[in-house]
Amino acid sequence: MELGIKNKTALITGASKGLGYYIATALAKEGCNIGFCARTKEDVNSALVQLKKLNVKVVGIVADVTNEHGIKDVYDETTNTIGPIDILINNVGGSTGRTFDTTTDEDWQSTIDLNLISGIQLIRMCLPNMKENSWGRIINISSIYGREHGGGLTYMTTKSALISMSKHLAIDLASTGITVNTIAPGSIYFEGGRWDRFQKENTPEFVQDFIKNNLPMGKFGWPEPIADLAVFLSSQNAGLITGTSINVDGGQSKSLI
Repeated sequence: MELGIKNKTALITGASKGLGYYIATALAKEGCNIGFCARTKEDVNSALVQLKKLNVKVVGIVADVTNEHGIKDVYDETTNTIGPIDILINNVGGSTGRTFDTTTDEDWQSTIDLNLISGIQLIRMCLPNMKENSWGRIINISSIYGREHGGGLTYMTTKSALISMSKHLAIDLASTGITVNTIAPGSIYFEGGRWDRFQKENTPEFVQDFIKNNLPMGKFGWPEPIADLAVFLSSQNAGLITGTSINVDGGQSKSLI
C-alpha cells in the first residue's frame, strides 16, 4: 500500500526506546525523516545509530518536554535540521501518584505536564505550518485507562484529558486537512518497559493470574501493531479518520465506547 508520506517530517516524543522507538522505526521505513527526543543522552545516541541505518534524515534531541525550554529545543532542532513538522506523535507519558490521599500537588502537576501539557505545547508550535500546507497528522498516545477505569489516579485522569482535548481539537481542525487521533494501548510488553518489570518483580504464579484475569488473548500485547496503526493514521490514506481513539489491546478493555 502506498501511504504517501515519503519525505514527510515526523516528530516523536519519548522515542529512544519502547513504543516511541517502534513508531519512529516504522515511520522511517516508510521514508519519513525523523526527529525524536528523550531525556537520556546515551539512549538518544543508541536510537540514532539504529534509525540512521534506515537511510532517512534523523535528529535526536536530549530534552525534557515537561518544561518550555525542552519543548522549544525539540521543535527548533527538528525544524532547523530536517524541516517543518508534518506528523507529530505525542508519545511521552507516565505518572506519579496512585491514590487520592497519597498524591501531592507536585505529583499532579508533574503528571499533567508530562501527559497533557507537553503535547499541547508541541501541537501549538506545529499547527501554523500544518495549516499553511493544509495537511498535517497529530497522533496522541493515550491508554485504555484514558477510556475506562484503571491504572493510577493521575495517569487515568490525564490520559482521559488527552483524549478529550484531541477530540475537541480534531473537530476544530476538521476543515483544514489536519487530522487528530489518539491511540489507546493496553498492556504492551517490550524490553525495559513496565510490563517487563512487572514480570521480573512478581512470581510466575502472580503474573499468570494477571494474564488469566485481564488479557483475553492469554499474553501481553506487543509494540508492532501500535506502530503500524500510527503509520496508517499518519498516511494520506487516513484522511477521513479524525477525532477517534483506537484501542490496541487484544480485547483487554471492557468499555463499549
